[in-house]
Amino acid sequence: MPTEQPTRAPHRSKGRPRTFDRETALLNALDVFWRRGYEPASVAELCATMGINPPSLYAAFGNKAQLFLEAVNHYEKVYWEATWDRMAKELDLHCAIKNFFHEAAHILTSPDAPCGCLVVLAAINVSPESQGIIDALKVFRQEGRNYFLNRLKRGIEEGSLPPQTDVLALAITLNTVLEGMSIQARDGLSQTELESIAITVIAMLPPRPAT
Repeated sequence: MPTEQPTRAPHRSKGRPRTFDRETALLNALDVFWRRGYEPASVAELCATMGINPPSLYAAFGNKAQLFLEAVNHYEKVYWEATWDRMAKELDLHCAIKNFFHEAAHILTSPDAPCGCLVVLAAINVSPESQGIIDALKVFRQEGRNYFLNRLKRGIEEGSLPPQTDVLALAITLNTVLEGMSIQARDGLSQTELESIAITVIAMLPPRPAT
């Protein structure tokens, strides 16, 4: 059977108007994918949780792969977009990184959000046959690394980091810490315990150059 090929863009369907709320359906699908992972989540289980039938799912979202990626996009926009934006806008680099990890600890343990990052946890249960999903999740994870990288580069330009700082290695390390926090949140670490990581992360950053 051919592999479903997902796209990042939401599926647009023709015909009569939908009889369900798309955002509510996405949140319900998000919960299934978070609990089960991409591969184990069946279309039947997704439809039951979303309150729709399979034809409606395919008409609205295209297929399971497209539904998953739209749910991930929704998760990133709702829970992470503003946090990344605040890190970019904070003038002090060290405060920007510290505040980001404090907010991440809150998001990853919030009762309103999936416990742990969906981009990290859902990737655990993806077989090689779903290469499109693997590639898309890799892009999501690389976006986090790039957010850190861009902010660290700015830190050098603004004099917050020594010019010789290996910003790529540091960005990869920060992103790896963030991904690890997702696993720890899933394993039951509290917000306070995750927040302590923010203190450790700041210790990893080179000190501001002497003026």
